Amino acid sequence: MRKILFVCILISFVAIAAMGQERSALFVGISDYPDSSGFKKINGANDYEIVGKMLDNKGFKTTVLFNSQATAANIRNELQNLATNSTKGSCVYIHFSCHGQPFEDKPPFDEDDHWDESLVAYDAEINYQSGVYEGQNHIIDDELYSYFTAIRQKIGENGLLCVVIDACYSGTGSRDEEDDEGIERGTRLGFSEDGKLFAPRIDRTSNFAIEKIPGGADIIVLEACRAYQTSKEVVKNGKHYGSLSYYVVQVLNRHKITKNTDWILQVSNLMSNDPALINQNMVYEVSF
Repeated sequence: MRKILFVCILISFVAIAAMGQERSALFVGISDYPDSSGFKKINGANDYEIVGKMLDNKGFKTTVLFNSQATAANIRNELQNLATNSTKGSCVYIHFSCHGQPFEDKPPFDEDDHWDESLVAYDAEINYQSGVYEGQNHIIDDELYSYFTAIRQKIGENGLLCVVIDACYSGTGSRDEEDDEGIERGTRLGFSEDGKLFAPRIDRTSNFAIEKIPGGADIIVLEACRAYQTSKEVVKNGKHYGSLSYYVVQVLNRHKITKNTDWILQVSNLMSNDPALINQNMVYEVSF
């Protein structure tokens, strides 16, 4: 009788532990922005071919938003779903492959250069137009980190949040897709109500600390380039992929998503050794 009881307790313990190891992912990939938006075609949706396979192999249940599905409302809704529905001890992975654009900071200013970084949803537009489009479909870094904080609190100290942002937060130029120097995921045109020109502040720091949250999960954020650079795509086997996406997959195909910088530095080193990525430096932020 005791043996049967012990087995039942053991099975229950294993079941509870398994529930705490949930793996949830969100992938946002945009290639074809509306012509009216002002944003050029990139190949963000292509990245899912390699990222999705990697996540499947690691047992993640992935929600995918492609092109017209990746509206600001849908992105916000899926981020909120992760913050609401993730379980304690979960590993949550979020991947953005899209355009980025510098976005004029508003009082109270929290950016030294008065420019926020933003992700460009499918229904965002490149220019400010009073009463028509005022930036509501750009997702700025302050908003992203609010969602990240909520997810970290939800999954708790035994969980882990990993975020990959394969976009130019604020670049130095954009080129047509025919340009010999390659496709870049960003624009030097700042989104500004007052028509201010974006002048990037040169900061060559490649890693930053994110504050710990008492009782909350640690976080890893990988960004394709520094704030004053653009993120280039790479061509592998005749297909365009985001450079950060490609090298993250190369490393995570043989490495677990873990709370250390070993695998992160492997990604950075691979990108640094790619001659096509001159003047692009990966940035990472961690809370450990």
